[in-house]
Amino acid sequence: MLNRREVAKALLADRDNDLLVVTGLGSTAYDCFAAGDHDLNFYLWGAMGGAAVIGLGLALAQPDKKVVVITGDGEMLMGMGAFATIGVQKPDNLSVVIFDNGHYGETGMQQSHTGAGVDLVAIAKACGIADTREINTMDGVAELKTRVRTGKGTLVARVSIAADEMPRALPTRDGVELKLRFRKALGL
Repeated sequence: MLNRREVAKALLADRDNDLLVVTGLGSTAYDCFAAGDHDLNFYLWGAMGGAAVIGLGLALAQPDKKVVVITGDGEMLMGMGAFATIGVQKPDNLSVVIFDNGHYGETGMQQSHTGAGVDLVAIAKACGIADTREINTMDGVAELKTRVRTGKGTLVARVSIAADEMPRALPTRDGVELKLRFRKALGL
């Protein structure tokens, strides 16, 4: 099992302004913020299950930019229908990276459905997403980083992370401020 902060840091290292990042709420927002805040990070607060479809909307609206959604297994389970819509739309510039520890980290570390055997990668593949991956090593994370930045086609990757609780690194929770900052960085 990989360390979630090391994975986030590796995925977001050396990024430029062509990579838009949408985080799920909770731990993945903390992980991406701890890896280095960026004006093109869109942290979600209170939108459980919405990260992948927000990423889809951005990918369709910004076809010249790469969009990566970094979310958790609990969030993806709540928004599983997003796989079907993403599979139909198939944007060339969207990657969904799922940090899967088999637990609901924000509500007390109860076992999640993935911890009981639900396979999010198989579900994504069944929804028509051809490039699906299981990532279990930091070498795999390095390959994933390259694919996210330079690859073409929709991607869903599940990263096996340890169920460790990390210290919280909190970006602002002001949704209006985050939206305005993100829009300004996009030149809108």
